[in-house]
Amino acid sequence: MKQLIQYKNLGLMPYKKAWELQEELLQQNIHIKTQNREALNNNKITNTTQHHLLFCEHPPVYTLGKSGKQEHILINDIEREKKNIQFFKTNRGGDITFHGPEQLVAYPIFDLEKFDTDIGHYLRNLEEVVIQTLAQFNIKGERSKGETGVWIDAGQKTKARKICAIGIRCSRWITMHGLALNVNTDLQYFDYIIPCGIANKQVTSLQKELGKNIAMQEVVSIMKEKFEEIFELELG
Repeated sequence: MKQLIQYKNLGLMPYKKAWELQEELLQQNIHIKTQNREALNNNKITNTTQHHLLFCEHPPVYTLGKSGKQEHILINDIEREKKNIQFFKTNRGGDITFHGPEQLVAYPIFDLEKFDTDIGHYLRNLEEVVIQTLAQFNIKGERSKGETGVWIDAGQKTKARKICAIGIRCSRWITMHGLALNVNTDLQYFDYIIPCGIANKQVTSLQKELGKNIAMQEVVSIMKEKFEEIFELELG
């Protein structure tokens, strides 16, 4: 039987507000797990965790993961504020990345105990969602050994370019944060950081690869389908 999941497209939402919503949903699921553990001996478990999948875009913002280095931001706070770019230190994995308009961000709040308690497998599935989404546009997305995310021409040092960043948090097997696929993203914002802490590699977008603007709703529809197929979900 397919896992049921609550899907919502949040539209353009400030990063902090989306982060707080994820935290709220994660904590709700952790609370349910705690209650169930306490009720287990009495065979009174009546509630279950709820999967969520949130899609959104953000106003310009740099986010730094737990293992990231602040020196990977190449402009100072004054310059950043002049460009109206926010900044947050986050509790996800990974280094520095950029979120902005025309970039599709997906935040799965999944209970991996209902899937597979293997973080590596979960990350590979997220990559596969993006790889199969790109394939619908005749773009070959690839994995790069030792580097989470999705790349194009990953095996060619001078040509490798990243199109999707991935960084997650997992608590009590409940996930949050997720992936960010560059669709029509303004790539100039990446000039002021060392994306994901990986120097001397390019960043790209669907628009740049195809030489034309791509309808965000088309990408949203395809990615929804790929989440359903790869994770065996039924979106509500």
